[in-house]
Amino acid sequence: MPRKAEAAFDNSEWYNLLGLNISYYRRRAGLTQEQLADLVGVSRQHIAMIEAPKTDKRCSLELLFNVAKVLQVDPSALLSFRE
Repeated sequence: MPRKAEAAFDNSEWYNLLGLNISYYRRRAGLTQEQLADLVGVSRQHIAMIEAPKTDKRCSLELLFNVAKVLQVDPSALLSFRE
């Protein structure tokens, strides 16, 4: 069976925008990175890496849904990227 061609996707800009959205809604909720991390069960460093500009730290859907619940926003709000 022939192998599928592996596509090279660069999603770094999407991860950057996701991190900015998480940071925005976290601050709007009045939470520190450490508080958010504790509430969703990850380290503060993990949240910091997701929020850091120019870092493409991966975020699982499970974590995205948990962050949205804690921040009391629809998950789609975290994925709505403004231009």
